[in-house]
Amino acid sequence: MTQFIEVQNAEMVFHTKKGRFHALREINLGIAKGEFIALIGHSGCGKSTLLNLIAGLLVPTSGALICDNKEINAPGPERAVVFQNHSLLPWLTCFENVYLAVERVFGANEPSAKLKERTQAALELVNMGHASAKRPHEISGGMKQRVGIARALAMEPKVLLMDEPFGALDALTRAHLQDELLKIVARTQSTVVMVTHDVDEAVLLSDRIVMMTNGPAATIGEILKVDLPRPRNRVELAEDTTYVHCRKEVLDFLYTRHGLSADRKVA
Repeated sequence: MTQFIEVQNAEMVFHTKKGRFHALREINLGIAKGEFIALIGHSGCGKSTLLNLIAGLLVPTSGALICDNKEINAPGPERAVVFQNHSLLPWLTCFENVYLAVERVFGANEPSAKLKERTQAALELVNMGHASAKRPHEISGGMKQRVGIARALAMEPKVLLMDEPFGALDALTRAHLQDELLKIVARTQSTVVMVTHDVDEAVLLSDRIVMMTNGPAATIGEILKVDLPRPRNRVELAEDTTYVHCRKEVLDFLYTRHGLSADRKVA
């Protein structure tokens, strides 16, 4: 299978006031076009660091990253990022927040009417067209995150990078947005890399789950293929033997083979 994203022997070392911190070591990962990858592991295992390397927000200390046969060495519009914090500008409407991204990517080559059309289409894709004139303080946390996703999708990225996008939401809202994301990815055929702490989220959404060892000097411990057909329905999957097996494999990795030592456990 041709790899759309390649991480080749990447290392990441940070130089802090406390000295040298080796965050990631020997990271090798290939991701196919249209694949949904979940990165999972305990806090401090370098999940977000790896995502930021793919985003071009960080440059590896050694090794290389490639996307669509081009080296990743800086951020680019072909790789859109959705963070846990929606990062919407509070003084702008939902429409204006999305329009800013659209204008930056397409403004040089398209008229204003086309840019507005793209913006509204992205909001409609996440079922937020009705709230285009509202400002962030007028909508719920889940709705803000939808707008953040719309802003990313409006750029028509080749890769959608998501850093725990639903982590700050209540359980029901999170489940609803997970289901919406399944539908959006099916429609857009996006390549997605998502950081998550949620085992059920990883199994429900992804094609493969990349399980990280504990830091420092974290690396990829195992990669689990989630062999579940799409479209996926969370209710139907609850008792599916493959779903249950995948869930057990991830839990076993995290809490049996790579559980936090007693002095590192958190409440």
